[in-house]
Amino acid sequence: MIFKSKANKALDKMEDPRETLDYSYQRQLELLQKVRRGVADVATSRKRVELQINGLEGQARKLEDQGRKALSVGREDLAREALSRRSGLQTQIADLRIQHDNLQAEEEKLTTASQRLQAKVDSFRTKKETIKATYTAAEAQTRINEAFSGISEEMGDVGLAIQRAEDKTAQMQARAGAIDELLASGALDDFSGTRGDDIQAELDRMGGGMDVELELARMKAELGQGPAPQSSIEQGQQQSAPQPAQQPQQQPQPQQQTQQFPRQGEGA
Repeated sequence: MIFKSKANKALDKMEDPRETLDYSYQRQLELLQKVRRGVADVATSRKRVELQINGLEGQARKLEDQGRKALSVGREDLAREALSRRSGLQTQIADLRIQHDNLQAEEEKLTTASQRLQAKVDSFRTKKETIKATYTAAEAQTRINEAFSGISEEMGDVGLAIQRAEDKTAQMQARAGAIDELLASGALDDFSGTRGDDIQAELDRMGGGMDVELELARMKAELGQGPAPQSSIEQGQQQSAPQPAQQPQQQPQPQQQTQQFPRQGEGA
């Protein structure tokens, strides 16, 4: 029972109605061909019987003529023998006529059956083509709807492939970002020689040391051990600011320009 149910399910899945219809139409054509062959065979038998009847009738007429001739010459015994043989032929002719009538009736039946079967085959062929066209259109519409809805096997495979590609891309992006962070932090060494040059590294270290000096000066200022620190940007602005012009006196004296040096603890 289990084997039959599984086999039936597998066959139902593999069955194509169009192929089944074509096979049924082929079987009907074969049956029609057999019926036509049967009609031809019956007609051949009927024709053979007709030939036999015609031959026996010819022999019967010949015996009748021979009996007349024998009687005319006074040979009554020969005339009687000829008539006796003619009587036997008449019996055979009667039997053959019965067979002929039966064969003719059978031929007519087969001819009628062949015509009816031909009409059914033609009707089935038209219906078959209509069903095949309808099935093909329905199958195409179903595939289109499945493709649009994403539930078809082909589109399902495409969706899974896209999902896997997106997952791998996200994983590679995350890995690349993690490696960049590790390289930037120094946890990993870059052996390709494409990391930042020595000048950039020195500038980064100077910036880090300057931040430490500014933080130390700020803490000293909070404890009253020194003036409040200024950032390097403020110092740069102070140095680049123009000096205010002094009012001229009656006897202008040259002024000495004093260079301001940064205090100890201030950033350069």
